[in-house]
Amino acid sequence: MSKKLVAYFSASGVTAKVADMLADTVGADIHEIRPKVRYTKADLNWMNKKSRSSIEMADKTIRPEIAESNVKIENYDVIFLGFPIWWYVAPTIINTFLESADFSGKKIILFATSGGSKFGGTVEELKISVPDSCEIIEGKLLNGRQTIASVKEWADTLGL
Repeated sequence: MSKKLVAYFSASGVTAKVADMLADTVGADIHEIRPKVRYTKADLNWMNKKSRSSIEMADKTIRPEIAESNVKIENYDVIFLGFPIWWYVAPTIINTFLESADFSGKKIILFATSGGSKFGGTVEELKISVPDSCEIIEGKLLNGRQTIASVKEWADTLGL
């Protein structure tokens, strides 16, 4: 049996709720990826090209700093990695997280929340931040009203 972690970034709390449900369902530890500087409502205004999130997503080299973390990635085989979809991909803070530890030989299964966007080029944009021996799987958009049963049904299809 593999040791599992649910790591997630949630700007508004939506992804956090799904992450909690997933961790309970699959029997995983949970870790919140917190930005060193929290996002304000103005920072998240995607209609403002000068908002923090718009600037970060326009320049894929930006790596928002993450708050201190004591998570030990080396203790896990499978990492469920969750985030809201921003501009059809993961927020660049997810790249920061992936570049903060050694994910060699790990299996990362993505899950996301979105107002309507799909994963787009997320897997490709995240692969640049991990070693070649790390496997990233697209996973699932867990939008709307998720139930324990629906999350379990998806998790069961993964065969973990």
